Amino acid sequence: MSIDVSKVFLFDNSAKNLVEAELLDAIVEKQLLDWEDQWIPARDEVNRRLKAAGVDRSKWPQTGHWSWRDKQLGIKGSLSNPSFCVVHADETQGLMILDTLPSARLSSQAGKPIVYIDYLEVAPWNRKHLPGDVPRYGAVGSILMRAAIELSLQEGFKGRVGLHSLPQSNDWYANKCGMTDLGPDPAKQNLRYFEMTPEIAQAFINRGS
Repeated sequence: MSIDVSKVFLFDNSAKNLVEAELLDAIVEKQLLDWEDQWIPARDEVNRRLKAAGVDRSKWPQTGHWSWRDKQLGIKGSLSNPSFCVVHADETQGLMILDTLPSARLSSQAGKPIVYIDYLEVAPWNRKHLPGDVPRYGAVGSILMRAAIELSLQEGFKGRVGLHSLPQSNDWYANKCGMTDLGPDPAKQNLRYFEMTPEIAQAFINRGS
């Protein structure tokens, strides 16, 4: 399998500078091993800290039940489900799986093809879980969102992107990405559905996010 690798830059919050990373248009065994050997122990440590701090379980990371190995197995061989990852220092920093078959729901775009983000997650060490936490690297999620937009453009979808958001990510999609909130979707456990028009997508790219 031929993998396309692009140079991207993350923000190192400790050194306060940009560091070079790679965006790969595939999730391969190396990423799944990183998830098992690095992400899961880091996630368990986060949960231990949250429990010790008395944080209610409803506020623990909502991706804790996700199995990236199962998700990748579920799309094996599917041409309509491309995947991406961000790698730095030989560690997987973020993962994403897309779907190119859904259609837009916004009235101005209804029925037009979109790139739908099935799953997007950054490594546990790249998120703030408790006051005082400093994520190791910033911009991982933004790089993956930009990859989804770029794929939408390449497919002729003009940058249209859609997704159902976990509650903890609603603010990021609405305010950081500028996506339109279409409200809770009863067909998807009442998760809020967000969509990005071509204009919003171009604005996101222009900001250099």
